[in-house]
Amino acid sequence: MAAVLVCSSPLIGHVTPMLAVAAGLVERAHDVRFLTGKRYKDRVADTGATFVQLPSEADFDDSNLDGAFPGRVGLKGPKGIRFDIKEIFMRPGKAQYEAIQAALSERPADAVLAESLFMGAALLLAGRKSAYPAVINCGIVPLSLASRDTAPYGLGIQPSAGHAGRLRNRALKTFTEKVVFGPVQKYADEVALEVRGTPFPTFFMDWPRAADRIAQFTVAEFEYPRTDLPSTVHFVGPVSQSGTQATESAASAAVPEWWGDLDAGRPTVHVTQGTVANRDFGDLVRPTIDGLADDDVLVVVSTGGRPVEDLAGPLPENVRVASYLPYDELLSKTDVLVTNGGYGGVQFALRHGVPLVVAGQTEDKPEVCARVAWSGAGINLRTNRAKPAAVAKAVRRVLSNGSYREASTRIGRAIQASRGVDELADLVESISATNNPLFGRPE
Repeated sequence: MAAVLVCSSPLIGHVTPMLAVAAGLVERAHDVRFLTGKRYKDRVADTGATFVQLPSEADFDDSNLDGAFPGRVGLKGPKGIRFDIKEIFMRPGKAQYEAIQAALSERPADAVLAESLFMGAALLLAGRKSAYPAVINCGIVPLSLASRDTAPYGLGIQPSAGHAGRLRNRALKTFTEKVVFGPVQKYADEVALEVRGTPFPTFFMDWPRAADRIAQFTVAEFEYPRTDLPSTVHFVGPVSQSGTQATESAASAAVPEWWGDLDAGRPTVHVTQGTVANRDFGDLVRPTIDGLADDDVLVVVSTGGRPVEDLAGPLPENVRVASYLPYDELLSKTDVLVTNGGYGGVQFALRHGVPLVVAGQTEDKPEVCARVAWSGAGINLRTNRAKPAAVAKAVRRVLSNGSYREASTRIGRAIQASRGVDELADLVESISATNNPLFGRPE
């Protein structure tokens, strides 16, 4: 049995995959503690893990981020991204780091497992001046490691081959680190100096490179190839492969009364904005409904828990709506998924061989959407607020061109063969077997 400390920022999109991690490790009889915000205490308990609460300096109510962080209201583009990284993720880093140290002092651990934006773990690795357990980065967002073969993370730019591509990447890297995120890097260095007495040894988004293992929750077929990929990276597959992900895709949603319409012969187009970025259905759901109103397709809408009545305006004859839907059954009947590009939801669709139309430009979504286009599994609209005509044009193209489904099916086969959290558990057990005594290892 390994002793494990799981760490997550108190945001639903970060906590949910880490809950699957905790549940999978508990199922393997490991001693699991989960460090996150108080809002998730009951959900942590449901996994069988022991809840450890973040201090107030690192906790907030993610159901109202604008209320918790009023300075972000009205910010868009690079300014908004810089604010979120600094205030939501970087500023709590010191308190997160101290919470990790307190938890380990109370009870040693074999490994600390942290999602990619839990900066307390980055600070744990920043100094390397004292003993600490093994650290495993859990890749709940697309792989952020800098590479000569890829553009910097966050730009949503696909790779460009050859020497010219590498020159482009080098120039973009300098511009991104010195200009776009220069103020954030400066602040990150200030925090690291205060906590560990040394600035970050790398660009702050590249911190997983220092981890003992990187468990990336995807398959290699859905990630940009890198000739300089560290040997510590393991493509373990999506967390949904473990069968423990507590999301809509795994929910036992009731079958609606109109379910039989899915077998009536019309192509099925499913559209969703997930359960987080769904406050304004005008971003993607309504444009899809309006754009396909006159097409011979069945448009199936999931509101992600919001009342169906929140869909403003009349619904065309070819639209069917539910608050939640049984995703395994739905995706087996879906011809195209229209989505804003959540990492887990996209891969759940790919697992079923469903091609996509994606439109998302917040959080990690530009990177997810770029990979959808790069892999050939779908079309990236490169916007956060789609136009009806653009959605309809993309859906028609995906329906008429079989290459998109072929690419999605190819990636889906790799996902189906992956093991998700079970493979992560193997990594934990391998570390546990060689990490004795429990707490501490040589520099």
